[in-house]
Amino acid sequence: MLTTMIRLVALGTFAAAVLNAPALAAGGGGGGGGGGGTDPYAGAYSAQKPQPTYPKRPGSRATQKGKKPNNQSSIGDPAFAAGYRVAYDTIYERNDYAAAIAQLKSLGHDDHPNVANLIGYSYRKLGDYEQSQVWYQRALKADPNHVLTWQYYGLWQLEQGNREQAMYHLSRIAAICGTACEEYKSLAAALEKPTGTALVY
Repeated sequence: MLTTMIRLVALGTFAAAVLNAPALAAGGGGGGGGGGGTDPYAGAYSAQKPQPTYPKRPGSRATQKGKKPNNQSSIGDPAFAAGYRVAYDTIYERNDYAAAIAQLKSLGHDDHPNVANLIGYSYRKLGDYEQSQVWYQRALKADPNHVLTWQYYGLWQLEQGNREQAMYHLSRIAAICGTACEEYKSLAAALEKPTGTALVY
């Protein structure tokens, strides 16, 4: 009886693994090499901004190479996603950075790397480099592999005249997603411009 039960459990486990194999191969499951899932900033970058898609669930490649910390599980909350979408559009469609900061802070998830990064970006666009730096560092504290923050913070470094630091940020991006990812290409292109060139990112 016990041997039969063990065989049934083993057979059930094997069957479940076989049935889930296509989903895992298609990137639908977790696992290494980017954490699986869809990239909320995937696709073409228009005028050096992320494609207007939004974080959908933990494990997104744009935010982390591996697994997300537990404190970021709220990304799947529909109210959070809707509020994030509104703030995102306020930044990239209307360029109303002050309003976007208020919208992002009202979400109550300041330590989420996507939120902190966009707050930092908005402060940078408003010319408040001190606050911008605080928020970029907050995003990287929440997720040291948040590629978009390394890119935007690298641009911040360039605007401050810190080319060596921007090069360090570029190396961090390369270590996380390689040299073919959009974040790497964008920061590398900015670094190729002469010092003092106005950046439009």
